[in-house]
Amino acid sequence: MASRKTSHPNRDSEDKYSILLPTYNERENLPLIVWLLVKYFGESGYNYEIIVIDDGSPDGTLEVAEQLQKIYGEDKILLRPRAKKLGLGTAYIHGMKHATGNFIFIMDADLSHHPKFIPEFIEKQKEGNYDLVSGTRYQGSGGVYGWDLRRKLISRGANFLSQVLLRPGASDLTGSFRLYKKAVLDSLVERCVSKGYVFQMEMIVRARQLNYTIGEVPISFVDRVYGESKLGGNEIVSFVKGLITLFATT
Repeated sequence: MASRKTSHPNRDSEDKYSILLPTYNERENLPLIVWLLVKYFGESGYNYEIIVIDDGSPDGTLEVAEQLQKIYGEDKILLRPRAKKLGLGTAYIHGMKHATGNFIFIMDADLSHHPKFIPEFIEKQKEGNYDLVSGTRYQGSGGVYGWDLRRKLISRGANFLSQVLLRPGASDLTGSFRLYKKAVLDSLVERCVSKGYVFQMEMIVRARQLNYTIGEVPISFVDRVYGESKLGGNEIVSFVKGLITLFATT
């Protein structure tokens, strides 16, 4: 059941946060992540909407999302499905077209990113009026939980290579839990050419090029509870190709 929204007179009523949730085979995780989002936004008093972009999941994710929409309301849960799996970057672009907030959160729907950090993202953004705030696993109290050694080495290695080659001005280039000013995200998306997981990396690099300000919030990344990881050999190859392309063109 949704948490009741309490009164917060100090909240800027003009600010609205659109949360983009791309999904593919997330029927077990979606009810939990949505409940947590409703809980933490309700407790903090910020205006919000959750946009679910399902890419034709064969496991019935969209049907679950439709039930959640009935529970929480069409004003809070927006469904913007696509017919088939078209990639993470294009899912965000598709969701942005329907976002009515002046700020946009992007995050994973598999519970790897806990909504409890959302108030910290918002406070950090307001603290420095940052153009974007990125969750980091590699600074302060940030960390990764539930990964085996191989996965940790791949992640650390990818981030190290990215730091050396691209000098992005952020400690976690491959993370995907971020808060953007909508106008900034629109500007970055216009310039990004990458798809899939490389999309996240390019967004930070382009932000640095355009002198956008970047804040960071330490987060705990927890491996998915239900379902299978989308990271495979193809994604690793795509990442390496994308890294080389960005190094050569930025």
